[in-house]
Amino acid sequence: MTRHLSVSQWSEGTSGPDLIAAAQRLEELGYHEYWHPEVFGRETLSTCAYLLAKTETIHISSGIANVYARDAVNAAHAANGLAELSGGRFRLGLGVSHPGLVEPRGHKWLPPVTKMRSFLEGMKAAPIESPRAATPAPVIVAGHGPGLMRVARDHADGSFLFLQPHESIRLARETLGPDKEIHAAVRCVLDPNPDSARDLARRACAFYISLPAYQSRWRELGFEESDWATGGSDRLIDAICAWGDAETLRQKLDTYFEAGATHVALYSCNPDETYSLESPVSKNWNWPLLEAVAPAN
Repeated sequence: MTRHLSVSQWSEGTSGPDLIAAAQRLEELGYHEYWHPEVFGRETLSTCAYLLAKTETIHISSGIANVYARDAVNAAHAANGLAELSGGRFRLGLGVSHPGLVEPRGHKWLPPVTKMRSFLEGMKAAPIESPRAATPAPVIVAGHGPGLMRVARDHADGSFLFLQPHESIRLARETLGPDKEIHAAVRCVLDPNPDSARDLARRACAFYISLPAYQSRWRELGFEESDWATGGSDRLIDAICAWGDAETLRQKLDTYFEAGATHVALYSCNPDETYSLESPVSKNWNWPLLEAVAPAN
């Protein structure tokens, strides 16, 4: 089975020239892909386009583009254009986000499965008159619940799972079958001390741990309210994050491949970052971690 190591990292704290340098540095380190998130900062598709033009081999993908922020026709055009212009180095990661991030923008929140299925059907029906990409952009659906996994199986090229234990990856593989892509995004801490490593992971993941959508999935997998009520039990943190020295991190990331992932995306927790319960954004680049586990090392 294919095994690719990638990176997910916000760009809100990085200037344009520094972001170009960061993408090129990831390329030199041998990472397969850079996933560019979006909430209220840089728009992800335009940023991906710019970075694709400044790199040569690394994939630059939307991780994750909010389906409420653009319509299906626009998404289809962007996916084809970026794949065609980059020689097939773009993936379109799509997600339904969360009500608290969608409704303030003036959108009406719809059931996730209904919204995503309709969006993907609209993309397939979209007229595209520009040159077609020789290597079409894979469409990857973000979502850890069984409903969105079935949508990914039936209407897309794979799933993107975040903050999920190995059991969720195994279940995704069972649902998606042997041929679909599974991208597992894993929060990582370069620290072998269990107390300080878990403390940083809790602070970095606080926004997500508070979300009902994640809690509901963890409950389905055997966790209890006590595992997230106080910010994350040791059991939960150890299941959804990877921490340790470089060799331990490599071993822990390998377990996601063994569970069925085709791609693993590192999302670093940064000791110098001021994390907030109100924000999912991690702005700093943790180069010591990224260099320690880089494929080129």
